[in-house]
Amino acid sequence: QVHLMESGGGSVKSGGSLLLACEASEYTYRRHCMAWFRQAPGKEREGIAFIDREGALDYADSVKGRFTISQDNTKNMLFLQMNNLKVEDTAMYYCAAGGGRYSSGGRLYTTCALPLDAEVFGSWGPGTQVTVSV
Repeated sequence: QVHLMESGGGSVKSGGSLLLACEASEYTYRRHCMAWFRQAPGKEREGIAFIDREGALDYADSVKGRFTISQDNTKNMLFLQMNNLKVEDTAMYYCAAGGGRYSSGGRLYTTCALPLDAEVFGSWGPGTQVTVSV
């Protein structure tokens, strides 16, 4: 059974930190690609970080150097450490799980690659709200 549940969101001042966590069912956690997305009101969902089963990871430029994605394989947990938060980081944050490859237009693409495509991730949590104020 697919299951993802985020936690750790909240309200912080600019420059503050938060640690988001995502608990996954064992089946979901075994998917090849785990990622964090966020969506601010009126904006498209943005993929900000991914980590694959081999531990390869990357970040969107908007969070690179401030956010760190990690996982605890013993507990089926995905994390996102967010430091030096900015007002523009305010959004609903989601964890997602996807396979290793997907086909589009006759070509094969890697799920865990920037820019992340939300449409190819089949499993989503309900999200956790992060609000950053000045």
